[in-house]
Amino acid sequence: MSGVRVVLIGAGSVTFTHQLSTDLYRFDDLPPLELVLYDINPDRLNFARVTAEQAAARFGRVADIVTTSDRREALAGASFVINVIAVGGFAATRIDLELPAAMGLRQTVGDTTGVGGVFRGLRTFPVLSGIARDMRELCPDAWFLNYTNPMAMNVWWMSVVAPDIKTVGLCHSVYWTVHDLGELLGVPMEGTHFRAAGVNHLSWLTEWSHDGEDLYPRFRDAIRADPGLERRVRVEVMKRIGYYPTESSLMTADYLPWFLRSDEQIERFRLEPLKYIDISLHNIAEFEEAQAALDAGRPLPFEDEGATEYAPLVIHSILTGTEREIHANVVNDGYVTNLPDGAVVEVPSLVDGSGVHPIRFGDIPAAGAALDRTYLSVAALTIEAARTGNPEMVRQAVLIDPNASSTLTPEQIWTLCDQLTEAHADLLPSSLGGRLEA
Repeated sequence: MSGVRVVLIGAGSVTFTHQLSTDLYRFDDLPPLELVLYDINPDRLNFARVTAEQAAARFGRVADIVTTSDRREALAGASFVINVIAVGGFAATRIDLELPAAMGLRQTVGDTTGVGGVFRGLRTFPVLSGIARDMRELCPDAWFLNYTNPMAMNVWWMSVVAPDIKTVGLCHSVYWTVHDLGELLGVPMEGTHFRAAGVNHLSWLTEWSHDGEDLYPRFRDAIRADPGLERRVRVEVMKRIGYYPTESSLMTADYLPWFLRSDEQIERFRLEPLKYIDISLHNIAEFEEAQAALDAGRPLPFEDEGATEYAPLVIHSILTGTEREIHANVVNDGYVTNLPDGAVVEVPSLVDGSGVHPIRFGDIPAAGAALDRTYLSVAALTIEAARTGNPEMVRQAVLIDPNASSTLTPEQIWTLCDQLTEAHADLLPSSLGGRLEA
C-alpha cells in the first residue's frame, strides 16, 4: 500500500512524533498516507515507529509506516516534509547555555535568539541546505513545514538557499498563548477570535475576543486582582508595550535586555536561567519512561482533544480543501508593513486546498515592531554571516542582541564566540571557523 507521502525529519523527537502522528491519524477523511520516519539515531527511530503504529491503532487507521536512516530514501516522492531536527542534540544545547553563563551571560532557553539562537542557527543551516538540495531533486513540489528553532532564521535561510521550495514555519505558541489565557479567564476556545503578528516568539496579540467581547479589559482586571501575575515577564511586557507577547515568559526574557542582566529582576520575575537544560533532561527522562512502557507492552497515552499541531492541520486542509486559519512564519512580502520585506514574520494565514496564504496584517504596534526589528537584525546578520562565510558577522549578530549586549562587553562577546565556535566546530562550516567542508 502507498499513499500521500508525509516525511518526518528528526522523528526521534518523542513529543513531536507522538503529537504529529496522533493528530494526523485523528482525521478520518484523509486519503491513504505513507508516513515516513527519518532519524539518524536507530533507537529513537524504532521508538518513533512504535509510537506512530500505536497512534494509528488508537484511531483505527490502516498504517503504512516506513522508517529509514537514509534521508534521500525518505524524501523521494514526498508531498510534505516536516522538519523537527535538533542538530547537535542535548550536548550542543548544553554548550549554548553553559559557556555563556560561565562568562556571566544568562539565557533561559537560548534556542531562538541571542548567542544560543545564533549558534543553533549556524549549525542547522548546513543540514537545511542538504535537505533543500535533496528536495529539489527528489520532491520539488513538496511542502517543507519547519518546526525547528531558531524558527525565523531557519525559514529565512531556506528562502535564501531554496526560494523554489514551498517553506512555511509552524509554531504552536500563538494558539497555546490564547488557550492558556482563556483558561485563566474561564473562557473556552470555542467562540474565541484571535490574531497576532510580529516575529516568532515575539508576536503581539492584537485581536482577542470571545463572542464579540474584547478580553483585554477582563485580563487587566484579573491582573489587578492577583498581584502575583505582575511578577510575570509577559505581563510586564504588556504593561510597557500595550499588547501581550505570544511566547512563554521564560522565552520572552531571552529577547529583551530588561530581565536576565540583573539578579533583582530574575528574582522579581521568577526566572530560572538555564532552565532549558532542566527541560531537556526532563524530555530525556520522558523518552526513557516511554521506552520502558513500550518494552513492557504498555500503550502510550493519547489526548482526547482534537488536532492542535499546525502541520497536520495544514496537511488536512491541502488534501481535503478544508479552509482554516493558522499563524505561520513566512517571508515578509508586505504582510507586516512596519517590518522589513524579505525578513521572516509570523502572521495569520489562510490554509486551503491550494496551500498556505499569508494574510496582509498591516502595521503591528510601533513599540512591538521596534523590538521585533532588533531581533530581525540579529537574524539578518546571522544569515549573512553564513551566506558569505564571514565570521566577523557572527560576532556582530551577538553584539546586536539586546540580552548579550546588556551583560557583556564587545571584547567578551568576541571571546565567547571564539569559544562557542571551537566547541561546535564539528557542526559549523570551515568558512566560519568550524570543520565542516562546504
